[in-house]
Amino acid sequence: MTHDYKRNGTMTLFAAIELAQGKIIAECLPKHRHQEWIKFLKRIDAETPADLDLHLIVDNYATHKHPNVLKWLTRHPRFHIHFTPTSSSWLNVIERWFRDITQDRIRNGVFSIVAELEQAIADYIQHHNNNPKTFVWTKKAEDILAKVARVTLNKIPSE
Repeated sequence: MTHDYKRNGTMTLFAAIELAQGKIIAECLPKHRHQEWIKFLKRIDAETPADLDLHLIVDNYATHKHPNVLKWLTRHPRFHIHFTPTSSSWLNVIERWFRDITQDRIRNGVFSIVAELEQAIADYIQHHNNNPKTFVWTKKAEDILAKVARVTLNKIPSE
């Protein structure tokens, strides 16, 4: 940021990726509370075939574990939530997509109002979904699991 940086508002981008084809479901909302998370879950529910089980990989943010969210999930058993370990966002494919949109569209953009940012995000998503590509892991499973084990070991306090 520079000395003349001015923040023109904020918003939250919720996003999910359908891994078989790489299609993105996303929604920009004004806040990041459990109410908005439930609204996004409803959108995922509406935009995916009803006969599919849905596995969502999410971080440990309190919004994802709110009692109202847990009640909603109980009423929607096709949703299966998996939490990434702390400091392991790299395990979540959508984080890779967040990196891409940040790098390709947001970082160097100039947005004087939130609506301009939302439109830029919507355009990026539409462009992506016109020719979606799935994410292919290039690391071997054993390498990923070894890294997870190292992260876990480093967090255990020594005696």
